Amino acid sequence: MYRYDDRDRAIIGERVAQFRGQTERYLAGELSEEQFLPLRLQNGLYIQRLAPMLRIAVPYGLLNSTQLRRLARISRDYDKGYAHFTTRQNLQFNWPQLEDVPDILAELAEVEMHAVQTSGNCIRNTTSDPYAGVARDEIADPRPYCELIRQWSTFHPEFAFLPRKFKIAVNGAQTDRAAIRVHDIGVQIVERDGEIGFQVLVGGGQGRTPVIAETIRDFLPERHLLSYLEAIVRVYNQLGRRDNKYKARIKILVKAMGADEFGRLVEAEWEQIKDGADELTPEALAWAKSFFTEPQYRQLDRDASEAALQAQASEDKAFARWLERNTFAHRVSGYRAVRLSTKPTGVPPGDVTDRQLEAIADLAERFSFGEVRVTHDQNVVLADVEQAQLRELWQAARQNGFATPNIGTLTDMICCPGGDYCSLANAKSIPVAEAIQRRFDDMDYLYDLGDLNLNISGCMNACGHHHVGHIGILGVDKKGDEFYQVQLGGSSSENASLAKVLGPSFSRAEVADVIDTILDIYIRERREDELFIDTYHRIGLQPFKEKVYAKAS
Repeated sequence: MYRYDDRDRAIIGERVAQFRGQTERYLAGELSEEQFLPLRLQNGLYIQRLAPMLRIAVPYGLLNSTQLRRLARISRDYDKGYAHFTTRQNLQFNWPQLEDVPDILAELAEVEMHAVQTSGNCIRNTTSDPYAGVARDEIADPRPYCELIRQWSTFHPEFAFLPRKFKIAVNGAQTDRAAIRVHDIGVQIVERDGEIGFQVLVGGGQGRTPVIAETIRDFLPERHLLSYLEAIVRVYNQLGRRDNKYKARIKILVKAMGADEFGRLVEAEWEQIKDGADELTPEALAWAKSFFTEPQYRQLDRDASEAALQAQASEDKAFARWLERNTFAHRVSGYRAVRLSTKPTGVPPGDVTDRQLEAIADLAERFSFGEVRVTHDQNVVLADVEQAQLRELWQAARQNGFATPNIGTLTDMICCPGGDYCSLANAKSIPVAEAIQRRFDDMDYLYDLGDLNLNISGCMNACGHHHVGHIGILGVDKKGDEFYQVQLGGSSSENASLAKVLGPSFSRAEVADVIDTILDIYIRERREDELFIDTYHRIGLQPFKEKVYAKAS
């Protein structure tokens, strides 16, 4: 992973000192709330329903064990002993005291972390595939390009105050595991005639106006990545609306003028800056790639390793379930990637305690070269585990609450903090998630349903990605009461689609029953081995709607 140099340390140190002074002046009454607002947002600090919330940057989801232990200590010393993994592969503290935030940022800087540009109208954390570097279907490792984008975008003087927040995702595999089609810019690594380049998509996003991104360039040569991104953001910065924050995202601009016209403007802007200072020389590319070298894998016998693993699985059904659901094929013989589930029943999805953060650090050092990845669905990945150690890892994960074998199932849901914390939320998300977890706790039933994504958001900002859930749940307000709108048919994969609203909303007490009815219809209508999303696309919304509302009446 990338390591800071002296310049990086100096820049982050200066930012910490600067924000300490700004915070002291605000607390002393020398800065107004209006003056302090953009300053705190650019340092990841929100004022939530009950307390401040501090969002920590985790570049492309990559953490080392030292950083995990520091995060654990901060949660214990400055918060309430837990933290929350987000859908942007970041981490949030929900209860810090405002006067302590500069000290927290100083502690983060000691382990090469920060909260810069995790909020505000700027370019946010670049996200990527949690299996980057180890996936068998990978065209090229996306992490070096993510790091280059991070360095280009951080403190970029032209893009510090964009019309609205701006999100970029990079995917390097044939399967889209970075949700690039619902980002302001999606970058897909492609190969043409032996040359690495990029397909560039723009104008995706969720929130009040969900949109699937459109391609404006099929093949961009590798060296032009940053200059082309610069051209896109320049056009957006010049033409994006600033009079209405609900219409300020790039997706609105692209939709209004059309992808072809937007692409034409980008190409014209790019012609003025290409082959300039932002072009990636072979030396710059080699430098970025040098931080993501292959770990010291052992040479292992694939057949012997696989045979031993299958023998263990045949002797223990619980281990076999975990092995099937929570591990991922690795490109190196004798290794697998492992997902640690943060979603046992009764725990808000994505929440981890200080002790669990330390346990993850221990597991990373014992089994995966001291590194972990945060996923956009709020789990944690150990990317490089020897198959011979999987059973030992599983037992350790069970002891620490990370071995729920539900990855990819209904209860492996994405869920925002909702009305329990967020001042923007219309309704609570966490109680709905728990009600669904408790209703559908039969693993055999979940496995029979197959892969099924359920996403929950507490408001239209869509932090829970409800628009792209196979089943999406949105909290809405009806004259001061909390209700929940159900949507079906969304996907954030390479065949991305936006969910459609089933109909009128439901009370919180009705949601689990509604999901039960939807699943009954799926089971009745599906063909052999057909997944929920495929059945939905085949039969459409109407059969679900008729049955759900017939029962409701």
